[in-house]
Amino acid sequence: MPKRLSQLVIGKLHLYLGLSCGIVFVMLGLTGSLIAWLPELDALLNPTLLQATPNHPGAPFLVTPQKVQEVVDHLSANPAYGKPAQLNPPSHPHDVYVASYRRPLPADAAATAQALTRQVMLDPYTLEIKGEREWGRYGLSRPLLMPTLFHLHRYLLSGEIGKTLVGGAGVVMLVLALTGLVLWWPRPNWPALRRALRISFGGSWPRLFYSSHKASGFFAAPVLLVLAFSGVYMNLPQVVVPVVDMVAELGPTGKLGNTSAGPHIPPGAAMALAQALYPGGRVSRIALPAKPALPYEIRVRQPNEVAQGDGATRITLDAVSGKPLRVRDPLRAPGGERFLGWQFPLHSGQAFGTAGRVFISLFGLLPLGFFVSGTLVWWKRRRK
Repeated sequence: MPKRLSQLVIGKLHLYLGLSCGIVFVMLGLTGSLIAWLPELDALLNPTLLQATPNHPGAPFLVTPQKVQEVVDHLSANPAYGKPAQLNPPSHPHDVYVASYRRPLPADAAATAQALTRQVMLDPYTLEIKGEREWGRYGLSRPLLMPTLFHLHRYLLSGEIGKTLVGGAGVVMLVLALTGLVLWWPRPNWPALRRALRISFGGSWPRLFYSSHKASGFFAAPVLLVLAFSGVYMNLPQVVVPVVDMVAELGPTGKLGNTSAGPHIPPGAAMALAQALYPGGRVSRIALPAKPALPYEIRVRQPNEVAQGDGATRITLDAVSGKPLRVRDPLRAPGGERFLGWQFPLHSGQAFGTAGRVFISLFGLLPLGFFVSGTLVWWKRRRK
């Protein structure tokens, strides 16, 4: 194909993909800017639900296996709640315990339906029930606003179908970033490179829009490629993981069951066993066995992990004997698993701490700028 014709084809592909999917990218960028701060904004919007007041300000903050057991026993004894499916202990003195109760979708639910999880919040000092909400229910009220933004960003408010569509949008973003780089690429000389990187006005608004779109696209392309690939991985892992597995080693991922039968060890004991494996880590999530044959799944955040929040250390414990069945440690994981473990921290900005989250929040505004400038350039040329 002649170079001029190939450039024309690539240009048309870039144009029509951008025009047809631009609104989706604008929405993903704006919601991503907000949910980069989801825990903080959620707590700010819902202080009576998600914030606790320490009984003794300045006293050491401890989350112990005994306290976790007390929380589970307190809920289990109350017929309005019962034993939770999962418990998230607080990570800071002003956080609360969050107990989750899964509500599976009915068999006749629509393909776009979203599964709901009942979240019950408890004060870590008094065990008072502060309130509850349904994670997965959409709304603009304070308790539902941040979860709704999250589900809009991840699922387009359309359940698993929306998740697949967002993954497909990530593929389109990869194509847009790559075709944009091809269209930007100047001749191999310094004057051409300077022109390609310069934003010029010269009394012409179309020239300003075109040059800003082109120059800023070059600098944004590497970040867009990272965000697009990580988004595809998180939404369509069945596509990405086999490809990574062909070039790098991955850890085992199959489901496990208890190796013996009998009564389960209590959640507090399971937490103590996880802490014994990682004394310097913080237990961030305890998934209780839903069936007699299922093990405990415990999440731990180690101090040196790239993943913030709940961390990425996963411990599967035999619910009968307490024996570790599998430990997935991101600091000792094989290469392929480490590569995949970086995807969410890069996507959310967590990999670089607060500065990274600020960068992602600001970068989320760029798709709006690209869509506006690209549309204006197209409209001006179309009128001519």
